[in-house]
Amino acid sequence: MPQTDHPRPRRRRRPLRWAAGFLVLVAVAGYFVVQRASNDNGGVPYCTASADGKNGAKGGGQFDEVSPEQAANAATIAAVGVSKGMPDRAVTIALATAMQESALRNLDHGDRDSLGLFQQRPSQGWGTPDQIMDPVYSAGIFYDRLAEIKGYSRLPLTVAAQKVQLSGFPQAYAKHEPEATVLTAAFTGAGHLTCTGPAPVRAGDPAKVRAQLTRLLGKNPLYTLPAEAAGRAGENAGAANESEVTLVAKPGGAEQAARTGQVLAQWAVAGSRELGITRVSYGGRSWVAGKDGDRWRELGAAGAGNGAGDPGAAAPGQVRIFVRG
Repeated sequence: MPQTDHPRPRRRRRPLRWAAGFLVLVAVAGYFVVQRASNDNGGVPYCTASADGKNGAKGGGQFDEVSPEQAANAATIAAVGVSKGMPDRAVTIALATAMQESALRNLDHGDRDSLGLFQQRPSQGWGTPDQIMDPVYSAGIFYDRLAEIKGYSRLPLTVAAQKVQLSGFPQAYAKHEPEATVLTAAFTGAGHLTCTGPAPVRAGDPAKVRAQLTRLLGKNPLYTLPAEAAGRAGENAGAANESEVTLVAKPGGAEQAARTGQVLAQWAVAGSRELGITRVSYGGRSWVAGKDGDRWRELGAAGAGNGAGDPGAAAPGQVRIFVRG
């Protein structure tokens, strides 16, 4: 065989390809870092849930990061569970289920006729398509069916979720339990949720906020929504006028009232961009959109007012929500 008939040896280009791939990854990572750093100027928004209420760098499995859409849906799921008097374990099961079924997105499509946060099927008796696409309804009927399972709180999460969902992949729920546990603690326990700025630039609708809170409370007798407060000046000179929506706990609610106030305050933070919410105050702490590193601050701390002297401070048993005018 002539020498020219022999195939030429291939040049090894793997190191070059690896280097190119590494540079692409660095570029992508750098892009997201820049976007995060520019949040005060309208960068990519995100929310962070903390299980222990501490502000700081991630670590120890205490933090979970989600988009504002995911945070708002998760907060709705948690708020419906608390309003129904369901324990934290039920909230964790519901959140893990929705993470697996929809990644906490209210999907208008799915396998066969599956829809919504939990991918519930109208043909299987979950409700009409319009009902299932309503996060408050879909979360509510999930909890109703979960409550029918005897001893569900003692079952492994995968077993409890599967008894409700009848999924073809029941073990898939397990991988979401750690994240769901963190979110539950942020919404109902010692943790909290923070969402990045900037402050809303469009006016919100206090009537819409009140209507959504009324639906979330359901038949919960622990909180009332007094008459809407008059518009008031923002806490900073030159700030846009704000309207206030205030929830007030009824006497004797104890721990359950505290859970309700906590989850509704976190719900307001999660929905702040969509609803035009500029600040929230509850339980001796306040959150102001686009300020203080987007963190909850203790009243009396720098940037959070001085307790009773803070015009936005909530009294015990209050959740104060301010909407941009």
